[in-house]
Amino acid sequence: MERRRIEIRGTVQGVGFRPYIYNLATEHRIGGSVQNRSGCVLIRAEGDRAALDRFLEELPRRAPPLAHIDAISWVDESPLNEREFRIVASEADAERTPHIAADAACCADCLRELFDPADRRYRYPFLNCTNCGPRLTIVTGAPYDRERTTMAGFAMCNDCRAEYDDPANRRFHAQPVACPRCGPRLELRVAATQRGAREADPITAFAAAILEGAIGALKGLGGYHLVCDARNAAAVLELRRRKERDEKPFAIMVRSRADAERICRVNETEAALLETAAAPIVLLQKRESECAAQVAPNNPCLGVMLPYTPLHHLLMEAVRGAPLVMTSGNRSDEPIVHADADLDRLADVADLALTHDRPIHVRCDDSVVRVVGDSVSFVRRSRGYAPRPLPLPVEAARPILAVGGQLKGTFALARGREAVVSHHLGDLDHYEAYRAFERDIALYEQLFGIVPEAIACDMHPDYASSRYAAARAAALGVPLLTVQHHHAHLASGLAEHGLDEPAIGVIFDGSGLGTDGTIWGGEFLTGGYQTFRRVGHFRPIRMPGGEQAIREPWRMALAYLFDAQAPIAERDGARRLHRDTRLVMAMLERNINSPWTSSVGRLFDAVASLAGVRDRVSFEGQAGMELEALAASSTDDGVYPSSLSDGEVCQVDTRPLIAAVAADADAATAAAVIARRFHTTLVAIIVEVCQRLRATSKLDAVLLSGGVFMNALLSSEAESRLIRDGFRVYRQRIVPPNDGGLSLGQAAIAAATFR
Repeated sequence: MERRRIEIRGTVQGVGFRPYIYNLATEHRIGGSVQNRSGCVLIRAEGDRAALDRFLEELPRRAPPLAHIDAISWVDESPLNEREFRIVASEADAERTPHIAADAACCADCLRELFDPADRRYRYPFLNCTNCGPRLTIVTGAPYDRERTTMAGFAMCNDCRAEYDDPANRRFHAQPVACPRCGPRLELRVAATQRGAREADPITAFAAAILEGAIGALKGLGGYHLVCDARNAAAVLELRRRKERDEKPFAIMVRSRADAERICRVNETEAALLETAAAPIVLLQKRESECAAQVAPNNPCLGVMLPYTPLHHLLMEAVRGAPLVMTSGNRSDEPIVHADADLDRLADVADLALTHDRPIHVRCDDSVVRVVGDSVSFVRRSRGYAPRPLPLPVEAARPILAVGGQLKGTFALARGREAVVSHHLGDLDHYEAYRAFERDIALYEQLFGIVPEAIACDMHPDYASSRYAAARAAALGVPLLTVQHHHAHLASGLAEHGLDEPAIGVIFDGSGLGTDGTIWGGEFLTGGYQTFRRVGHFRPIRMPGGEQAIREPWRMALAYLFDAQAPIAERDGARRLHRDTRLVMAMLERNINSPWTSSVGRLFDAVASLAGVRDRVSFEGQAGMELEALAASSTDDGVYPSSLSDGEVCQVDTRPLIAAVAADADAATAAAVIARRFHTTLVAIIVEVCQRLRATSKLDAVLLSGGVFMNALLSSEAESRLIRDGFRVYRQRIVPPNDGGLSLGQAAIAAATFR
C-alpha cells in the first residue's frame, strides 16, 4: 500500500469536483479523503501503486465540464491503512487564492428534467446542478458553500437535502440546489414595480404581453434584461426611446442554434461559442430575416445569444421561438439594474417585470465575443468567464490591486502567478457604476482573501479609478504605481500570452494620456513590463472642442483638412454645418480648447466624415464600426499615400492620406471604396513601421492591442501581413484589446516593478 498527498489547483470548487474525486477513488478502490482548500482541492489517496497511478492518469481526463485544472502535484506520505474514501469539510487557507467558478448555462441533464413531466422539477425555472447554474452572481464569501451564497435563506426540503448530501448524485454540494417546494419563486409585476398576487403562470402572461408589443424587464443571472419582440419595429423603436439608446445595437436571444443560423451566418467556431457553458453574446453576420432593422441599424452584425437559464428556456418556449431583444436593464450609460430595490429605475422603461426572490449579489453583464479569423476576440469579458484566474508570466511577490481605466471598467487582483480580472463594470463616469466598482473590489478582496500591498492605476489623474487608487493607497499605506495607458495595453497582451520578453506594441485606440501630456492613441512602442519606449506615432492633430470632437466626427475631419492644408470650403460637411465650421476653424487657428491627439480612433472618425458616412455619433466607435462594415463590402485594392519621418521616433504623416481621401470624396468615389483603401493603408503603415523597428531593435514579436483592434478587418489583415513578413504576431483573445484589458496589464507591470 502507498499513500499520496495530491494537490489540484484551478477552478475546482463549486463545479462538482469533490464528488467526482469520491466516485473515481471508489471505482479504483482507493481510500483516503478529498477536501476543499482556498485555491485548491487536497486529496489524500491510499491504495496499491498501480491503482494510484491509474487514478492520477484518469483524474484530468474525466473531470467535470466546468472544472479547469491548472496544475496537479503530489508527494508520498506514510500509509495510514485507510480503506474508505471520505469527503471532508472545506478549510480556508490564507496563503492561497481560491478559485470561484463563473456562472454557467443550463446543462443538458437539467434541460431534460425541465421539460420532463415526470420529473419533480418539471418547468421549475431555478433548477441546476454541479455542472450548471449561478456561481459568481450569488456568492457572498469563500470558500464557496451554500451559507455564503444568496441561497442561504432558502432551507432545503428533505428531497433536495438528500441529493445535496449524496456523493453519487450530480447535485451533491450543488450550492444553489432547489425545487418548487423549497426554492425561489417567480413573480409577475405589472407596471414593472407594482407588487401583486403571483400569477398562476407568470411566464405565459409575460410572454403574451411581449408578443403583443409590450416592453418587459426580466431578472436574469447577473441583472435585469429589457425584453421586447425583435420582429416588432414599433416595440424596438419605443424601447430605444425609453432607454435613451438611439442607435447602438441591441442583442437578441433565439431559442436554438438553428434559429441563429436562420437569422445570421454562423460558422463552426461561432456555433461552438453560442453553445458553450459561458453562453456569451456572439457577434454574427446578419442575413435577411424577420428581425426589425431597428435592432441593429446600419450594422452588418447582430449580437446573438442562446437561452442560458431555465427561465430563459421556458420563456423562449412560451413565445414560440420568436427572437427577443434582450438588452441590459438600464438607461443609456447607467449600470444594469440587479437589485429588486432598484427596479423603480426601470419604471418608465418597462411595462411589466418578471422577477423572483433569489437575490443577485454581484451585478454581471453578458459577455460579448467576436470571431476574428479562426480565434475569439472579447468585446466584453463578464458573465460566464469572470472571475476565472489568468496566469501571470511574472510572479507578484506581494498582493496587488490594479484598478484599470475610466471606460469599460475592470479591476484585477494579483498574487503569486495568478491574476483575477473582474467582470465588466461599465464606464466609471456614472456614479452608480463607480459605487459598484468600489463595492465589487471589496467583495473580490474578501472572496479571494487578498489585502493589496501595492496598487496600480492609469496615470490620468482625473480618472475615477485613479482617484480611488490614490485614496486607497494612502489609507493602506502602500505604494501607488501610475501606469501609462498604452504601456498597460502592451503589458496586457504580453501577459495574456505568457510572454516575458520585449516586443513591438502596435497600440491603436481612442485616447489615453501620454507622458508628454498630450492624448495618445496611435502608438508604436517597444518594451516589456518594467520599461517601454515610444518609438513611433501618428502625426498629432488638434481636437477642436475636446471631447465634443469625439461625438462630432466632422470636427476631426476639419482638423485633419486644416493640418493638411487641403481645401475646406467645398466639403459637404462644412456646407451643412456652415456656422459651426467657422467656429471650429477659429478654434484651430487660435489653438482654443483644441488638445493634441495622435489617436487612430479620431483618424477613423475623420475619414468616416470625409467619406460621407457619419458626421455625428450616438455611441463610442460608431463611425469606425460603420467604416469597417463598408470596407468589408469592397474588393478595391487601392492604397493611399503616407510617409514616415526619419529619426529616433518615427512619425506617420497623415497629410498625404487625408488629401487623397478628400480628393476621392470630391470625385464622388463610393464610401465603401474609400473605407477599403483606408484600411489597406493602415495595414501597410503598420507593416512598414514594424519592419523599420525590427531593423533597429532586432525585435520580431508584435503585439496588437487597443480598442481600434476590435476592428476585425484591420486586426486580421494586419496579423496576416505581419506573419507573412516573418513576425511573431500576438492578438488578445482572453481579455479585450479595449480598455477592459487595462487592469491585467497594470497588474503585470506592478508585479514586475515590486519584485
